[in-house]
This record gives sequence, structure tokens and C-alpha cells, in this order.
Amino acid sequence: MAKLFQFNADDVNVEKRETVFQGFFRMDKLWLTHPRFDGRDMPVFTRELFIRGDATCVLPYDPERDEVVLLEQFRLGALGRDQSPWLLELVAGMNEDGESPEEVAQREGQEEAGLTFAPLEKICDYLVSPGGSTEMIHLYCGRVSTADAGGLYGMEHEHEDIRAHVVSSDDAIAMIHDGRINNAAAIIALQWLELNRARLRKGWQ
Repeated sequence: MAKLFQFNADDVNVEKRETVFQGFFRMDKLWLTHPRFDGRDMPVFTRELFIRGDATCVLPYDPERDEVVLLEQFRLGALGRDQSPWLLELVAGMNEDGESPEEVAQREGQEEAGLTFAPLEKICDYLVSPGGSTEMIHLYCGRVSTADAGGLYGMEHEHEDIRAHVVSSDDAIAMIHDGRINNAAAIIALQWLELNRARLRKGWQ
């Protein structure tokens, strides 16, 4: 049986790298090579790499009321598809230098939904689109009370316009199955909730 993960970052030879765009985000072009699984070396090839910082996403969940909070906001990347570009998403934000994912989670919970999480439970870390982007998502579920949740939020100077919705867990899970929720972080978190819901409702410590 072939060995898993036989290569690592030291096996990649970046012969040249240049920044081809610098705006809110950055795009680099790389010339690189690496060994192949058959023992040969890959000829030098080029790739463009989207340089985007890591982000933290949180699914706010109330185990007593069995409800989640989902955020509705405009997303440019969904414009032009056969759907509304206003998506239902998780609490989320970019990680700033020196911030832990847990600190980002609490900051964004307040800014985007007026929520504080206690506790936060780690779901996973995942690479968003490793074929061309550096971004890693740190994904959590955070315990909240939804009794007074919901409303309008967002940082106006950042052009955020967010409506927080309180949704039953059954309805939220149904929306991933029928495609109304189709962004990765929300899908992963709600599927995790589907698997862990009984444990959380029995006694989330």
C-alpha cells in the first residue's frame, strides 16, 4: 500500500514568486516544481495564488430552545447565479494579527449578531479552496441564548448590512438539504450540529 503524505513543504521548490495584484487582497504568481508520485520531477509550472488571511466562523446554537442564529447578507461572489446573492451564513470574520480564533469569534459575535458565546466548541479547521487560495477557516459552534436574538447588525463603515435570524435547528438543517444554504462553512457546521445535536441538548458543558 502506498504511503500517505510522503511529501511535505520542503519538497516544493519555488523558483520565482512575484505579486501581480495588490488591493484589499493580494494575488501572487509562482513558478514552482515538486516531485511526482512516480519518482520523476514535475516540470516547472506556474500558478496564481490568492493571498487571503485566515477567518473564523461560528454557528450560534441554543441547546435549550434548539435554535440557531443565521446571518443574511449580500455576497458579491453569488451575483449572477440562479439564486439570490443574499446568503444565510454563520457569524464570521477575518483573523487580525495577534488575535486567536476564539477572540475573533467573540468579537464578530458582538459586531454581527449581538451575541456572546459560552462555551465555544471547535468543529474543525479547513482550507477553503487550496487549489488557488491560502485561506483557512477555523470553525466553531458557540452556545448562546436565542431568547432575545435577531435584528439588524454590521459595521456601517465596513459596508456591512446584516440581518440576524433565529431559525429552528430542523429548519436550518432542511435548508442545507434542499440547497437554500449553499456556503461551505454553514453546511459543515449544520451537518456537525445534526450529528452532535443530541449530545449538546443533553448537557453542553
